Amino acid sequence: MTDMEGFTLLEVLVAIAILGIAITVVLQLFSANLRAVSSSDDYVSAVMKAEARMREILDDEKLTERSWSEATDDGYRIDVSVSDTSKERTENLQVRLLKIDMTLRWTKGTKERSLTLRTLKVANKQI
Repeated sequence: MTDMEGFTLLEVLVAIAILGIAITVVLQLFSANLRAVSSSDDYVSAVMKAEARMREILDDEKLTERSWSEATDDGYRIDVSVSDTSKERTENLQVRLLKIDMTLRWTKGTKERSLTLRTLKVANKQI
């Protein structure tokens, strides 16, 4: 009787199946990571665009209570709302408090994404 060394066909098939499952899991993890990086890149670009537009609004000395929407050349839609807030607290002061809400919307693939920024601005009362 001779001792035969080596693997049986069943052992080889089981090893290949386990290897295939492991490779599939690793590739799915990489794919999910790439999607997350792409999504975060979109949000970083949107935040930069929104902050720049918010600075422009805050620099406006003649800012009044109103709402408007605008579209940018690079596919963003910006909705802005400026409202007078805390009127009872500022009625005896020479300043007023303006609340600014800005929502930036964009479409990535089939999903619509959005980002909202809110801030307050102290402005002189118009006499």
